[in-house]
Order: sequence, then structure tokens, then C-alpha cells
Amino acid sequence: MGVKRVVVTGASSGIGAATVRLFRRNGWDVTGVARRADRLDALAAETGADVVTADLTRQPDVDALRAHLAGRGPVHALVNNAGGAFGMASVEDSDPDDWTRMFDVNVVAVKRVTSALLPLLREGAVEAGHADILTVTSIAGHLAYEGGGGYNAAKFAAHALMGVLRLELAGEPIRVVEVAPGMVKTEEFSLTRFGGDRERADAVYENVPDPLSADDIAQAIVHAIELPGHVNLDLVTIKPVAQAAPHKVIRGALTPKL
Repeated sequence: MGVKRVVVTGASSGIGAATVRLFRRNGWDVTGVARRADRLDALAAETGADVVTADLTRQPDVDALRAHLAGRGPVHALVNNAGGAFGMASVEDSDPDDWTRMFDVNVVAVKRVTSALLPLLREGAVEAGHADILTVTSIAGHLAYEGGGGYNAAKFAAHALMGVLRLELAGEPIRVVEVAPGMVKTEEFSLTRFGGDRERADAVYENVPDPLSADDIAQAIVHAIELPGHVNLDLVTIKPVAQAAPHKVIRGALTPKL
């Protein structure tokens, strides 16, 4: 067979952009998908990746993505990376519109894209022997924490979605992988969560020794997909050593107790 093809959503920044870069360095044909055309164009110029501008919470955009990909041939891997958190208010005080946005981008969009691309992934599995659906969730989808209400709920739902999909696809050579990062310092995640408040966003990472980077998560994603086809990493949880749980982060040097 020829070069393998992967689709990466949320490709305009952070983990998505890092994943596009690493797949390209490893020789993959990559289609990066995101809403911001200017960032995608820059990524395409840098890496040679194919790019598609789309809002994956809109079915017409997903349909257009599927049509674009169908014209290029089978798909061997899908990385559902697009997502986000909005707000840190309590369950009582949080804005229901923020919850709707989080469910749309973290859950419903994943369902839309996965459903649309499964026929192309099946073609890829015929060609290569297997195909992959990898979704980036969060440790917030496994452990609740105060102020996480809507994001916890959305990521718990994404985790459940992957579990159900793995059962439904049993018997087909299609791996379903979940990568659940903890604290990852990217240029936008916390800034988006706090509505553009740079001071609050920077405080999340203040004095935390070595939070994860987008490149760290990209390495885990590409590793999982490049493993032999019979090896499935159902769930990969990744945290910096300084983070024991969503609500327990060490600030200051890590030192042995001698």
C-alpha cells in the first residue's frame, strides 16, 4: 500500500497542531481540520499537510469534510482532538450555554465526525489491515473536581462514547483509543476557559514544575496509532509528575524525602 492517511481535528493550535507536525515528520499524509483558516494555512505551509476549514459542530461542515476526504481515498486513522472547556463556575452558578457549547464540541462533534468517516476508515482497514479512531479526552472525564461541572460532564460523556464505540466495533479491525491528558500547558486552553483572562490562565501553571506540553501528547497519540495493528491502547492517561489528580498539583520543586 502507499502512504497512510490520518485526519486530525482541532489542528490549528496546541495538541492538534503538534500531532499534525509529528505525523508529517513520520511520513503520513495528514488532513488537519479546524475553524481558523489562517492558522491552518500557516500549518499547511509549514508541514505540507492538507487542511480543511470546518466547524465540526455543524453537520453541513462535517458532510463537506467527508466529501473532501472521499475524493482523496481511504482514511487509516482519525484523531478526534477538537474540544475545549468554558468557565469554572459551580454547577449551581454556571451558564447552561457554556454546558451546551462543551457538549457540542467535546461529544456531539466527535460523534458527527466518527459517524461520517467510519466508511472511509473501513476502506482504510481493508487496505492496511486495520484502522484507528483515537479521541483525546481528559482526566476530567475520569475524576470530578470542583468547578469542573460542565467540562467533567462532557469529558465523562466522551469517555463513555469511546467505550460504547469499542464494543460496537468489536469484530472489525478498527482500534478505538482514548488518550486522557492531565495538565497540558498550551497557548490557548486555559485562556479560552477563563474567557481571555490572561492573569487567571497563567496562574494555572504558575510554579508547576514541568507541566505537559502539546508535543508530549502528540508523541503518545502517534505512538498509539503506529503500534502493530493487533495492539490496542484502550486508555492512555498522561499527567505531569507534579499532578497527582485534577485537584492536587504540586507547586515548587519536586524533592525526594530522604
